[in-house]
Amino acid sequence: MVGSSIVRHLQAQGYSNIVARTHAELDLTNQAAVELFFKTERPYQVYLAAAKVGGIHANNAYPGQFIYENLMMQNNVIHQAFVHGVKKLLFLGSSCIYPKLAPQPMSEDVLLTGKLEPTNEPYAIAKIAGIKMCESYNRQYGKSHGVDYRSVMPTNLYGPGDNYHPENSHVIPALIRRFHEAKVANAPEVVIWGTGTPRREFLYVDDMAAASVFVMQLDKATYDSQTEPMQSHINVGYGSDVTIAGLASAVAKAIGYQGNISFDPSKPDGTPRKWMDSGRLNRLGWDAQIGLEQGLELAYVDFQKNNHN
Repeated sequence: MVGSSIVRHLQAQGYSNIVARTHAELDLTNQAAVELFFKTERPYQVYLAAAKVGGIHANNAYPGQFIYENLMMQNNVIHQAFVHGVKKLLFLGSSCIYPKLAPQPMSEDVLLTGKLEPTNEPYAIAKIAGIKMCESYNRQYGKSHGVDYRSVMPTNLYGPGDNYHPENSHVIPALIRRFHEAKVANAPEVVIWGTGTPRREFLYVDDMAAASVFVMQLDKATYDSQTEPMQSHINVGYGSDVTIAGLASAVAKAIGYQGNISFDPSKPDGTPRKWMDSGRLNRLGWDAQIGLEQGLELAYVDFQKNNHN
């Protein structure tokens, strides 16, 4: 989802020599395959958007795969980028790197100050390792080799190319699917897990792509002015959050579902709030452009276009 959006954004800016690989074409956990890719293609810049991702169910069911595959992918790509002379690289992380009980909104400096959310700890640990690998290569090879590797941490993303799997999807694609199916079936009610009171922040994927390219293109002095050598990652958020109840109503409206929405408080709520402090990025000159209502309408068009009827 994010990788294809970054490609679209770069193409819109006039970049034509873009090299991309699907998982089927290149297994990033395979060290020899990644080495051959870099040796053959000799990229000038690298956007590392690949990851093994999923919702609570997937993270709980496959913790070993999540930590192994994510560590292997980023280790291989970051190291081979360095070996083959890549000066600029952007690593994409996740808001789950922050402690479960981090003060809200979560600023970059709360990293490693508390325990992680247990359900996605393996994924979060891998992403933290990716940030620290970029920082470590900058510290060791920045002056000698001109290495400038950066990290951005997106909040919850949604939009074209999302995963609408009934069990393994995140909250917005899951709700889009459920409300669409309820509308088609003329169901009188949709029941949502939990109380509806937790608050979440959502960013449209094309905004994330725009932010990624923006951060990558900042001159080093400007980037360094808002970061530190051992705290160099930058949050990318929408700037405000919404309750799950409010989100459900917004999704229902975008889809045209007219039935009743109720909540099952016997089911878990998860973390009460996850809201990113994007002040660092805003001070650098970037703000999100696509609001939730417009973003959900665009996401639903994509859902319908891709045979989810």
